[in-house]
Amino acid sequence: MTDDTRLRATVPTVAELSDKGAIVLVLAHFGRPKGVPSPEFSLAQVVKPYEAVLGRPVRYVDWEGDAAAVATLRPGDIAVLENTRFFGGEEKNDAAVVDRFAALGDLYVNDAFSAAHRAHASTEGLAHRLPAFAGRAMEAELDALEKALGRPEHPVAAVVGGAKVSTKLAVLKHLVGRVDHLIIGGGMANTFLAARGVDVGKSLCEHDLTGTAEEILDAADAAGCTVHLPYDVVVAREFRANPPVRTVNVHEVAADEMILDVGPAAVEALGDVLKNCRTLVWNGPLGAFETAPFDTATVALAKTAAALTKDGSLVSVAGGGDTVAALNHAGVADDFTFVSTAGGAFLEWMEGRELPGVAALTQ
Repeated sequence: MTDDTRLRATVPTVAELSDKGAIVLVLAHFGRPKGVPSPEFSLAQVVKPYEAVLGRPVRYVDWEGDAAAVATLRPGDIAVLENTRFFGGEEKNDAAVVDRFAALGDLYVNDAFSAAHRAHASTEGLAHRLPAFAGRAMEAELDALEKALGRPEHPVAAVVGGAKVSTKLAVLKHLVGRVDHLIIGGGMANTFLAARGVDVGKSLCEHDLTGTAEEILDAADAAGCTVHLPYDVVVAREFRANPPVRTVNVHEVAADEMILDVGPAAVEALGDVLKNCRTLVWNGPLGAFETAPFDTATVALAKTAAALTKDGSLVSVAGGGDTVAALNHAGVADDFTFVSTAGGAFLEWMEGRELPGVAALTQ
């Protein structure tokens, strides 16, 4: 465990329950052990880091003799139970596994939005067996998402980046009917540029999806959503750190060049778009941000969004692993209204899908 972000996210809920005299049993999974217990995936190794984050003692409870161990706990005690995925039936939402978990407690609190898109025993099944509640982190996440796409203040902008259109098709199709401005960046922008007849040279591009890109552009037109594609771009002949680069109009990309970032004129125009918006949802970088200098556009637009948020003129919600990394790299993650650490759950929410872990709580 190199990153304690998710451990820290649970602190408000766990500390509040403990302070009120509850015995807190923490159910969690780690890795993909596929129902086979192994030291590599044991949650015994998170107990010490979790104690450091919580600032109070934490017990570890193995599944062997779990009921007897739980019976020795006193009000206010906190214990981490062993990896829920050591049971083959956890991911199948098996009734016997749900029963086993339910027998250990009286109330169920789900504080894991990042696992809410999975209908597993510990994320969905338990909510039907015990009185079920959202934890503080889950509550904050759902409140932020409601502000961003549920009942947002318009105009709404969405930044959608990343390498491939194919991984974000459902997101794009859902968003064109919900937002006023759709800003497309990353490698996926090349597929849309190609659909508009631009020769993108050696750039990453899914040429087989240009027809789908055209359908999304047509749907956006019909919905009154403005799609923003870069009109100037940063190109290079090879993809590595700090190669020779050119900034060119999209129609001037040479056959042996690849587009690796959005150009400065387009970024400035996108900043002006955000200045006229009230709400922003962001998922995915604008360029190949892990490699300098192709982080420039992402950092610049993120800083504009952060400044507008601090001014109180913009509600900004971002999510997904690459996005969090990009905002941390830009030094602005703390200035956004809300940054979700969820990957798959955030994407499925952006696709407009019902998340089983959340639906089980609202029932």
